[in-house]
Amino acid sequence: MPVPKKRTTKSRRNMRRSHDALERTFAVVCPNCGEPVLRHRICLACGQYRGKQIIAVSKEETSAAS
Repeated sequence: MPVPKKRTTKSRRNMRRSHDALERTFAVVCPNCGEPVLRHRICLACGQYRGKQIIAVSKEETSAAS
């Protein structure tokens, strides 16, 4: 079984663990319709992204989603 020849320093150990502290990303509220949306994604409820209409959403789909 392989065994390390030298002791791992605190600095190297902590650098290896630096990604363990990352937090989960959560949904943000769409400024147009108020629905929760993942960041950097088109809002499926209203079809807008960064204030621009990207996809056309019919009123039937919006009423069914509500």
